[in-house]
Amino acid sequence: MHILLLEDDVSLALGLEFSLKEEKYEVTHVSLVEECKEVFEKESFDLALLDVTLPDGNGYDMCKYIRQQSDIPIIFLTAMDDEVNVVLGLDIGADDYITKPFRVRELLSRIRAVLRRKGKTSTGNLLKSGAIILDLDRAVLKREKEEVPLSAQEYKLLLILMNHPEKILSRDEIFDLLLEGGVGFFEDNTLSVYIKRLREKIETDIAHPEYIITHRGLGYKWNKRVVRE
Repeated sequence: MHILLLEDDVSLALGLEFSLKEEKYEVTHVSLVEECKEVFEKESFDLALLDVTLPDGNGYDMCKYIRQQSDIPIIFLTAMDDEVNVVLGLDIGADDYITKPFRVRELLSRIRAVLRRKGKTSTGNLLKSGAIILDLDRAVLKREKEEVPLSAQEYKLLLILMNHPEKILSRDEIFDLLLEGGVGFFEDNTLSVYIKRLREKIETDIAHPEYIITHRGLGYKWNKRVVRE
């Protein structure tokens, strides 16, 4: 489980990061809203812990930003415990709200609770990676929440790459996996064509791809972490 921690109190953040890692969570800590947005675009997270008052903005804005792209659980960490702020946080999409000071064990309990609730409604049939969501039930690709049409072969190739994140797959390995899926005969240059088409549909800049990376003489790699929900 990968947790995004937005907290500008360095000592509190260090303590939380240590405790969360002790519980086997992976943690990425940032202290500014803009930094948080940049990290969120580059990595995949399973839960966000957001402070409210920050040097360059507030956690409410970050919550709204996350909700435009993801339904991961969000817990606010804040000293503001009046009803107006609690209601505001929940209304804009937060799953829970814990006031400072708090016990680490209480926070861990809240985290487990929201993840359990998430698990009850999750089908496990979404692959999420950065701004990319692949819906396995409907065979639908979404980029920035917009549906992107795929041919059957493009979908199968994308599924193969996302099922092997951050691993270089040789052309032969990809061919074997495609043939297992009943695609039929694939020529070497046909694979290059499909890779190019996928990049045109998912990459912001195909000259500098973020998702599908070519390793010359070795094969291709899905270059971002993938989370199944």
